[in-house]
Amino acid sequence: MHIRPIAALAALCLLGAAPLAHSADKPSDPQIAHIAYTAGVIDIEAAKQAIAKSKNKAVVAFAEDMVRDHEEVNKLALALVTKLNVTPEDNATSQSLSKAASDTREKLAKLDGAAYDKAYVDNEVAYHKQVNGALQTLLIPSASNGELKSLLETGLKIFQGHEQHAEHVASEIK
Repeated sequence: MHIRPIAALAALCLLGAAPLAHSADKPSDPQIAHIAYTAGVIDIEAAKQAIAKSKNKAVVAFAEDMVRDHEEVNKLALALVTKLNVTPEDNATSQSLSKAASDTREKLAKLDGAAYDKAYVDNEVAYHKQVNGALQTLLIPSASNGELKSLLETGLKIFQGHEQHAEHVASEIK
């Protein structure tokens, strides 16, 4: 069984994203933009790894959806910050997410076959739950700009669908 690596990956994901849900300070719009964009890039990179490693058609199809949807949302985010003349601001949360994601990708890279597929999809479920929670409880309520708030709300709807899709794929992987 590969329960220990899967549990470790899920824990790592949750620890890395924890600053999103528990930040004591209200992030500024430039910080929110950076966090949201970073979260999208992280999922794109994870999905590209899955496309390259997995032989499971459902996992690959899910990963392809992640690349397509997150790239589209990130394009909209870049267009918005350009329109608003806002420079996304790197911050501790973005850095923590990036570090945790890098560590997770390294651990996933060492797995193959069904063990990889299960670990990737379980990580996607946990990651989307954490990001969706952060969008609902911190990022959307903290956004000052109405257009940014609207984009985050649209992203939340898409990412809630991703969470459900990941849960469905996870239920099919033994």
